[in-house]
Amino acid sequence: MAIVRRSHLLPAALVAALAAVASPGCASPSGRVYVHVGPPAPIVEARVAAPGPGYVWLPGYYRWNGAAYVWAPGRWERPVRPSARWVPGHWVHEHRGWYFAEGHWR
Repeated sequence: MAIVRRSHLLPAALVAALAAVASPGCASPSGRVYVHVGPPAPIVEARVAAPGPGYVWLPGYYRWNGAAYVWAPGRWERPVRPSARWVPGHWVHEHRGWYFAEGHWR
């Protein structure tokens, strides 16, 4: 009876398991990037004066850069059409983690 030593497989399996658990974000088949840690509280920004009439303030938000949350500052923008309303982007929590729903004009 031959004895097979599998101890050389243990380090590789351990590294793979730790990488899967330690990874703060992952992509899903839907194309969403899920982050295992929720975003920080939003930063309260001081708005500068609008650059002109008809501009709408798009608030800042935290984006995920693959390793950490990074603040994307708010900005003034003109609507795509006169009746358009901005729906701010926001983080959504599901069983897989957190994903960002992009802001858009409605």
